[in-house]
Amino acid sequence: MANTTAELDALLMQRSLTDPQLLAAAEAAADFRILPDATVIKVGGQSVIDRGRAAVYPLIDEIVAARNDRKLLIGTGAGTRARHLYSIAAELNLPAGVLAQLGASVADQNAEMLGQLLAKHGISKVDGAGLSAVPLFLSQVNAVVFSGMPPYSLWIRPAADGVIPPYRTDAGCFLLAEQFGCKAMIYVKDEDGLYTANPKTSKDATFIPKISVDEMKARGLHDSILEFPVLDLLAAARHVRQVQVVNGLVPGNLTRALAGEHVGTIITAS
Repeated sequence: MANTTAELDALLMQRSLTDPQLLAAAEAAADFRILPDATVIKVGGQSVIDRGRAAVYPLIDEIVAARNDRKLLIGTGAGTRARHLYSIAAELNLPAGVLAQLGASVADQNAEMLGQLLAKHGISKVDGAGLSAVPLFLSQVNAVVFSGMPPYSLWIRPAADGVIPPYRTDAGCFLLAEQFGCKAMIYVKDEDGLYTANPKTSKDATFIPKISVDEMKARGLHDSILEFPVLDLLAAARHVRQVQVVNGLVPGNLTRALAGEHVGTIITAS
């Protein structure tokens, strides 16, 4: 095991980057948390933004009030328009990388709209290289808006089946929260949280207030409320060891979640 930077540097110069000893030494290195006081909020595209003013305006009021004493990174989902684009592109036999670009364009549109609605409060939208300015925005106005789609574009890892991009806005927002070392990750959806079945189609669906990644997979719920890859990302995370899913259509839910209340469903890494 490497105990100093010099020892780790020596391993990097002498070994393959997949060498077990080198990987163990790198894993043991301290991981600096860039924004440990910030919370990432993912605003669903289909579940919230696509519903228009009735759903979005109350949520904006909660965000503006919450940012007075909290630092918020607000990511946007893609939603229904992206699904329409996916259907056309898939019928044209286009690859997953092209679908990822199309999905990103819709998430960008949603971020732009949310940013314009928050502009009078000094909250701006950033993208791409602009993410490096996030700490400045947080220090000045305590909030910033970004597109939730990860920028994999043509380099996205294809799904095991089909051409729908496996890493979409749920994954993108989680990855940002983990890499910045944020303290919390909250998903704002249109359901109260996780159920044993789809509550929109099943009368027998039972609400689940708290569950682990392993339990979700064992019960076949791995793709019921978050994108499947998010569970694997959560299980492997160093900093964000749980996520919270709340119903953004219920006034006050986001505020309560930001205050640390157990509202909605909490999914834990272990």
